[in-house]
Amino acid sequence: MFPFAKTISSLRKGELLGLVLLTGGVALLVVTISVAGLTWVVSGLVRLEWGWLDTLVNWLVGMLSGLAGWFMLPPLVILIAGIFQERIIHKVELACYPDRVRKEEPRFWADLRHDLAFTLRALLLNLLILPLYLVGIGFVAAIVLNSYLLGREFFESAAGYHLGKPAARKLGRCHRLAVYGGGLVLTLLTLVPLFNLMTPIVGIVWMVHVYHGLPDEGGNSAAPAGRLF
Repeated sequence: MFPFAKTISSLRKGELLGLVLLTGGVALLVVTISVAGLTWVVSGLVRLEWGWLDTLVNWLVGMLSGLAGWFMLPPLVILIAGIFQERIIHKVELACYPDRVRKEEPRFWADLRHDLAFTLRALLLNLLILPLYLVGIGFVAAIVLNSYLLGREFFESAAGYHLGKPAARKLGRCHRLAVYGGGLVLTLLTLVPLFNLMTPIVGIVWMVHVYHGLPDEGGNSAAPAGRLF
């Protein structure tokens, strides 16, 4: 249910370390630009009469933006991972599950509309919980929210590669502990500097192993698309 060793091993076997560095760099750039842009916009709109208060407000906005950017990293980088997700799944299955490799070639970008919709929804939800940081529960709320979001999204990507998204969603509901437990692990990983940049690739690899580790009636990727039992 928690394939730590398999995930680490697959990064090497699937020759994914270069891709990890690439997506990590892009993710860092996206978050930096987002935080800097939000801080700049707010500082330009807010002009207070007292100079010291104006400076204090800008500092507070900058700190909150940075904190929010840290927790908004998971949904943002999922969009980046979406470019490579089918190729990642294909590489991991070739290395670890050669008898379950899908015959169809991986697409460059599997489902752009789905990835954009998820990213926007996740960003909105993370923005909505920003006020909770002011009352001391934002940290916990962000972990709970992103555990759900990451677990569901990455599992549906891995299972949906074979079953399709609707069937993968139903399968995930039958194995909530594995799905959301994995989401919690991935969310905690985003709290660790540098390791958080690996989340998109690690998340996909992790959920490939979760999917293939499910009982044969659900995890057998050789079953026809849409068939769960």
